[in-house]
Amino acid sequence: MQFIEFVSNLYGKISFWKGSKRGVEKKWQHKKQMKPGIKTHKLSIKEEFILIMLKFRLGLDNATLSEIFDVSVGQVSTLFITWMNFLSQILECVIKWPSKEKVRKHMPVCFKLKYPETVAIIDCTEMFVQKPKNSGAQASTWSNYKTKNTLKALVAIQPNGAFSFVSKFWSGNISDRKITEQSGFLDKVKKGDHIMADRGFQIRDLLTAKGAYLNMPPFTRASNKGKGRTLTSKEITETRKIASVRIHVERAIQRLKTFKLLGHTLPINMKDISSEMLIVAAAFCNFLPPLVKKYKS
Repeated sequence: MQFIEFVSNLYGKISFWKGSKRGVEKKWQHKKQMKPGIKTHKLSIKEEFILIMLKFRLGLDNATLSEIFDVSVGQVSTLFITWMNFLSQILECVIKWPSKEKVRKHMPVCFKLKYPETVAIIDCTEMFVQKPKNSGAQASTWSNYKTKNTLKALVAIQPNGAFSFVSKFWSGNISDRKITEQSGFLDKVKKGDHIMADRGFQIRDLLTAKGAYLNMPPFTRASNKGKGRTLTSKEITETRKIASVRIHVERAIQRLKTFKLLGHTLPINMKDISSEMLIVAAAFCNFLPPLVKKYKS
């Protein structure tokens, strides 16, 4: 209820989505009215919020929500796009890059004992998207890893599991290195920061240029017995050690996917608000209890 009150105080500043602009603006658009012929029903702020969360969190379709709230399908779409833009703007501040002091203060024991200098754990998340009709868009969104059309984003969490960075969504064929370079993540990194990542992130040189460090599992090498690849016993121990704490970024991503629109195939007509949806989901996840407990129970 406190959140609804908070939103209500800002609701007067909300700018309702009026549809994509195609050429000359229509008279009803210019006057900020709904399209003629669309069934409208005035909902309270609380009802609007419940509507968009039923769609975002549970994945209810527009037709079902139209029946539940006695509004048109078009109005459901307008409300959802409007609220996603609105919420992403007011909740973006919840996703903050913390100071080293704050990270240490809230650092769970599992990190404190193994990687006490860790500031962030990074990974990429992919979301399935409806196959575009344009062949160029099909190629750019094709993910060899997922073997489907996807959108891809870079996320970072603090050792306690809170999101400290989320990028916008990019086409699914972008490499981990390129998304790290172009997403603005490196602007957050400070001298002395220790960043943890999986082997796919070939970014050691990028972090070194910032005076930062990369912790990642060792790479296998060709076996001296002539076939297969191997690790030394020390490297195997290090790999397990990193995996035991790096798994928390995967758990954080699973939290994001509990918002059904991020966990299922996204309709292509919602691609333009996918990044806003990611911000909102990450912010709501940060309101939850810490993903990684400070002390073992």
